[in-house]
Amino acid sequence: MSSAALLKEAEDHMNKSMDATRRDLASVRTGKATPGLLDAIRVDYYGSHVPLKQVATVNAPEPRMLTIQPFDKSMASVIEKAIRTSDLGLNPAMDGGMVRIPIPQLNEERRKDLVKVARQMVEHGRVAIRNVRHHTLEKMKALERAGTITEDDQKRDSKRLQDLTDSHIKKLDEALKAKEGDIMEV
Repeated sequence: MSSAALLKEAEDHMNKSMDATRRDLASVRTGKATPGLLDAIRVDYYGSHVPLKQVATVNAPEPRMLTIQPFDKSMASVIEKAIRTSDLGLNPAMDGGMVRIPIPQLNEERRKDLVKVARQMVEHGRVAIRNVRHHTLEKMKALERAGTITEDDQKRDSKRLQDLTDSHIKKLDEALKAKEGDIMEV
């Protein structure tokens, strides 16, 4: 494997780490209703625990309201129970075959707690990106020891890898800053 292929592989892994972190951040509750808030909810569907979006459609018709329309109307009570027992602190209400979830206003203390949670998620993303860098550097050094690439190539590609790492971490920091703004917005 060439060092260019290693850099491409590292970039792919870093992008996947960033995407995972962004998905995690989307599940952190802000003052606004977003369907991504319920991504972590799993419901019991005929003996299997499946993600909510596989059994229902989630919409945000208003800034402080989520609606869930189950594909099978008999699932509405199961969905309501799954949301009520989750750690999101939401209080769903049945409305015929639909579940309505009013999103309450966050207090200052809860906002600060959510910012801490978001920071932890981003830190996990940074660690994952740094781990990709570390493993790629080890592979590049092995290529150099094997004589596949020269020392100059290894140093040049190591700098490219560091630049790639820095740019991904900067993007994560920007995503965190935007999320903190959303959370702290009253």
